[in-house]
Amino acid sequence: MSLEIRYSDEVKRARNDGGPLVALESTIITHGMPFPQNLAVARQVEADVRAGGATPATIAVIKGVLHIGLENAALENLAQATDVAKLSRADLAACLATGGTGATTVAATMIAAHLAGIGVFATGGIGGVHEGAAQTFDISADLMELAQTPVTVVAAGAKAILDVPKTLEVLETQGVPVIAVGQDSFPAFWSRESPLKAPLRMDSAAQIAAAHRMRAALGLPGGQLVANPIPATDEIPARTLAPIIAQAQSDATAACIKGKAVTPFLLQRIFELTQGRSLTANIALVRNNARLAAEIARHLIR
Repeated sequence: MSLEIRYSDEVKRARNDGGPLVALESTIITHGMPFPQNLAVARQVEADVRAGGATPATIAVIKGVLHIGLENAALENLAQATDVAKLSRADLAACLATGGTGATTVAATMIAAHLAGIGVFATGGIGGVHEGAAQTFDISADLMELAQTPVTVVAAGAKAILDVPKTLEVLETQGVPVIAVGQDSFPAFWSRESPLKAPLRMDSAAQIAAAHRMRAALGLPGGQLVANPIPATDEIPARTLAPIIAQAQSDATAACIKGKAVTPFLLQRIFELTQGRSLTANIALVRNNARLAAEIARHLIR
């Protein structure tokens, strides 16, 4: 069985010219916010990548075809589609083989980006170890993907609803470099800082790109997690968020929310408890990550 990959015209031109490319996931479009806000944000993030001198490649599976970059009509259709699967490593192949339509998470986007020869991927926050994982074993496939797929992932840290200390422990065990940008503290998604020290610190896109190339020269598997703090003007301080996250987690337990349903439930509940501030911050940090990813991509091709 052959794999059909369809590149957008813009991505084709960048590949032919050897230009910098930045992969973007599609779950933020299909599972992150309602239409038409999701479409507007997707277009804005793509525009941020272009403004940074790189070409955006939004990744999705549409009717059994892996799309690397979406034309305007395809992006608009995806933004309005219903019953779109949420694809990770476990279900990507099944969706492709059965002619399904699905949006890619961090893990699936990394796989597709690597297939397309794209070395940098911008997202919001990675998944990780969920609270109570000692009993549930609920650990995101994102962590194992970072350990084996050579893509540099720019995120605002791990989602703050997770057990972040355990998430960092798993990444260390798997040999994944975790690089905070411009600070020693590991960013906490909606908040710039956390009590946790980042394992590594780099202060420029050039350094991050050089580390990416050096891993390839050493023959090391896996990628890098670049933890890029949300801009100070857009953050929600950790002290403000802590009781809100605790309330959302308590509500999830009371409602017996489990498995893949946990993250969307918590994010929606936090959105309600912050009166929408969490979504505003989320959009700001994704755009900030797209800008840094474009800069890294430019250095990677030099």
